[in-house]
Amino acid sequence: MKTNAPSGLTLYTFAMSHYSEKIRWTLDHCHIPYREVCMTPVFHMLPALRMGKRGQTTLPILQTPRTAIQNSPRILDWLLDNYGPLDILPASHQQAVRDVEQRFDAIGKDVARFLYANSFGKADDHILRLWTDHASGSQAAFLRAAYPFVRWAFRRKLSITPQRAELALQRITREINWLDTQLTDGRFYLVNNRFSAADITAAALLAPIACPQQHPVYGDPQFAASMADAIKPWRDRKALQWVRHMYDLHRGEFTGGAFSPQRTRLRA
Repeated sequence: MKTNAPSGLTLYTFAMSHYSEKIRWTLDHCHIPYREVCMTPVFHMLPALRMGKRGQTTLPILQTPRTAIQNSPRILDWLLDNYGPLDILPASHQQAVRDVEQRFDAIGKDVARFLYANSFGKADDHILRLWTDHASGSQAAFLRAAYPFVRWAFRRKLSITPQRAELALQRITREINWLDTQLTDGRFYLVNNRFSAADITAAALLAPIACPQQHPVYGDPQFAASMADAIKPWRDRKALQWVRHMYDLHRGEFTGGAFSPQRTRLRA
């Protein structure tokens, strides 16, 4: 790690964002100190526009002493430039790692669309609870009162229709098939037989489907039970077993963020 690397990093996330988990996991694995701020949907929009300065409201955003970086691949680029070399982005195989990263980043919206399509409006709709978990009292009250409208707006933003949900399912299945194929030769890691950002990205982006126990949201038994029927066709696939194994071996503690063991106990 570079000795002149900047300090004082703040990571702005959604608790249930798989892209946020990708960067959170990267920072934790690389032992880069940071503070995590879990934002509340809807109320994140203006801060994200202000910090990102890219006309986008997406998270994660990494705030540094000098700038803010929005979008997980750009954050990885910045971390490599400022904290490199990083063992998860080896110079000799960096393109292969970034190719796998791009592959799974590309289905991020499909995973979210599948998740919300199987949650919104159901009797056990758990999204509101997850959205208000880090909200202030007034924010939580607003979301509860406005939830039918917010849910409608979110459906429109993510294009959650039966047709798009089916297309999302097909795209997710295609990548699960690809991952299954990669693992048939007995390999454990996706690039050069070593743990890398390729493994982090694939595991983090599929976490909402694999429901690894270590994830503070998707490992929650209530969440896993609510999604059991939707994920049943994939649950025992080699690819999802691999995701859970990556979490078993490499996730460890949420050392720098809002889901540290101390924070988890306070929220329990």
